Parts: sequence; structure tokens; C-alpha cells
Amino acid sequence: MTTAYDREILQLDPVKDHCRITFLMATCVYPFDIARALELALFRTYAVPRISALLRHTGELTERTRKRYDDTDLLLSELIEHGYDSPQGQAAIENINRQHAKYTIRNKDYLYVLLTFIFEPIQWIARFGHRPLSEKERLAWFHFWRAIGVRMNIQDIHDEYAELEQFNRSYEAECFHYSNSNRCVAEKTIDLLLGFYMPHVLFRLGRPAVYALLDRPLLNALGLSGQSIWLSRVLTRALRLRGRIASALPIKNKPVMRTQLRRPTYPEGYRIEDLGPEKPTQQRD
Repeated sequence: MTTAYDREILQLDPVKDHCRITFLMATCVYPFDIARALELALFRTYAVPRISALLRHTGELTERTRKRYDDTDLLLSELIEHGYDSPQGQAAIENINRQHAKYTIRNKDYLYVLLTFIFEPIQWIARFGHRPLSEKERLAWFHFWRAIGVRMNIQDIHDEYAELEQFNRSYEAECFHYSNSNRCVAEKTIDLLLGFYMPHVLFRLGRPAVYALLDRPLLNALGLSGQSIWLSRVLTRALRLRGRIASALPIKNKPVMRTQLRRPTYPEGYRIEDLGPEKPTQQRD
């Protein structure tokens, strides 16, 4: 079923209009898929010991897991919903840069984390989306995140998609190794995500479903075992079925704006500059 959003995307340029295409993809065409893919992208960053060690050291993921999740989700959503050059987008990038400036982080680690935001949604939609990404959508998504990386002063962001794919593969082959910090932050995040769907007493039953969505090299680096082949197949079929059903249903007229979701972390709203480890003022612009 071709929608008004699909038709609008067809009229846009993937380079010049990449902010608008990204907005339509994330809030109108693939809101469920992109949100889930960005959640799973977190786990790939946890598979690198020096990244997971820093995350554990700050305590944000181990002691304030929900707040860290909400802060990250809101900063990314401000960029997606308003564009990186909007007042909201500029405030989000300034916040991200300020938080990262506190630590010594290798450029290739910055680049890899950025690339998870590019590749994971593209791969998720290829597997589970209600329709494949068009080349225009793929290019727009790539250019959107590349532009954000430039504004974060990340170096060596190639113009060519294929070159970044090769960097991604080489980085994972070199840097994915098990450490206790990997497992620590991964388990905290898994429990948080499961808590969105089930009570704590059922987490033991829910964890294998999360494992089923992760590939074997990633599971090994996170120290997570017990992946079930049959559960992986069942879950894959279920998500593909969901995609087919979604393609047959009328698309929502109203974009899904994640910045407008109610969150226990910020019951009275938030200000972009307050997102992060500092104590929030509980006030939204």
C-alpha cells in the first residue's frame, strides 16, 4: 500500500532533503522498526570493552539505566524530529558534544557508535520492515547521520557508504571481545527493555527473546549464552508477519513523536540542555 508519506519521499532528493526524509522514515513510515533497531544498536557498542568500561564507570547505565535510556532517546529524537540545524537540533548536538568532551574517547570508537545508528536500522528494516527501504531512503538516512557526525567533529567519515561498511566490519572483527563490563551494561539494558513489556518475575523468560535478535559474535562478546535457534526462527517469522500486517493496515495520519511520549524520568517535561548526568530541572522548552 503506497501512502502519502511514500509519495512525498519519492518527490524528495536524498542529499538535499535528507532531514525531511529521515523525519518521515522515523515518525511515519517505520516508527516501530527504527525505534527497536536503535535500541538494539546499543548492544553493539557494549561489545567493545573500552566503551562498556567507560559506560560502567560513569554509572549512568548501571545505576540510572532508565534515565540514561530516556536521555539518549530524547537527544536522538530531537535531532530526527526537528533536524540537526534547528534550535532543538543544535541544542542536542551541543549537549552531546559537552557530555563526550569530559572523556578521552578514540575517534574510531566515536565513528563506530555513529555507524551503528546508520546500519542497524537499515538491516532491521531489510529483515522485518513492511517493505524494503528504497535506495533514496537508504541514502538519506546515511547522509543525515553523516552530517551529525561532522557536527560532532568525528573524523574519517567517508562519503562512500561501502567504505563505511568495510570499516564497520573491520572494527567489529578487531574490537569485539568479552569483558565483565560488556555483560554488566548489556544485562542492565536488557532488563530495562523487558520492563517495558512484562513484570520483573517474567524477565527470565523474556531474556532468550532478546538473545534471539542478536548475532553470535555479538552474544559471545557480551558473554550471553543460551540463544535458541528455534526461538530465533519463531521470533523472526513473527516480526516479519508483523511487517506484512502493518503493510495492509491504514497508516497513522499523525507522526509518532518520541519527544512527546510520557516518561517517568521527566514527569513534568525536560529541557534539552539538562539531558544527561546533571540533575534535570524538570522543565521543558
